[in-house]
Amino acid sequence: MRSKVTKAIFPVAGLGTRFLPATKSVPKEIMTLVDRPLVQYAIDEARAAGIKEFIFITSRGKGALEDYFDYAPQLEAELRRKGKDDLLEILKSTNMDSGEVAYMRQHKPLGLGHAVWCARRLISNEPFAVILPDDVIAAEKPCLAQMVEAFEETQGNIVAAMEVPDAMTKSYGILDIKEDMGSIVSTKGMVEKPAAGTAPSNLAVIGRYILTPTVLQKLNRKQAGAGGEIQLTDAIDAAREDGEEVYGFRFQGQRFDCGSKAGFLQATVAFALARDDLRDELWNYISDVVHSEKAAQ
Repeated sequence: MRSKVTKAIFPVAGLGTRFLPATKSVPKEIMTLVDRPLVQYAIDEARAAGIKEFIFITSRGKGALEDYFDYAPQLEAELRRKGKDDLLEILKSTNMDSGEVAYMRQHKPLGLGHAVWCARRLISNEPFAVILPDDVIAAEKPCLAQMVEAFEETQGNIVAAMEVPDAMTKSYGILDIKEDMGSIVSTKGMVEKPAAGTAPSNLAVIGRYILTPTVLQKLNRKQAGAGGEIQLTDAIDAAREDGEEVYGFRFQGQRFDCGSKAGFLQATVAFALARDDLRDELWNYISDVVHSEKAAQ
């Protein structure tokens, strides 16, 4: 019997220091791209892939994130009274039903692997997804939905992957390729943030995973890796050493690194230009800025 993926872990315990002072009081995950928080893009992607249970790994100061998914009776009543039905439907789409969402605290920042390990009792003996909201992916078919289809075919651990410049491999987990089959790549290893010039390929792991329970078992060792943190890639590689297959998946879509200011701005422009109600005005503004800069030169 083939296993289905119905649970997803969202590690959102980070402090978001690169976005200070905004993140002094606002969790980075609810900073908005156009008019939707980062985490809403991740939730929508998960729902489109068939995810039914959403597990957030949080930390102190993330109360606003939890409130975001709660019902807002007063606001709903006000929108209903004013006949703003379109806004009411948008608001309702952000609600999470009771039992659909769970929050677990990561009390110490011990790494991504440790954050995933915190959810172990809610996962049990079944495959699960991990989504990093910092990585926003614009795609015709949502990235996780593409990966679920690949998992149904392979039934092995799958990590989203994309080619990066050689100079950037030191910032990612990098796949050691065994066989390149196009969109799916079988691997013989993974290296977390390899030193310059030592990367086995330029195929980097980004923030989407479908993993087996074996990975959680390997995380039980709480073994520190690169940077002194418990690395998820190390546990995935350990599962591979035990005989499980690990695949890289070249997804179709454009990834934005919204953990950086430049990536966040790029994503904001890209998503705004994709909106019929914003495209023309924004494009005219961008054109005016570009033309005025060229004239100044």
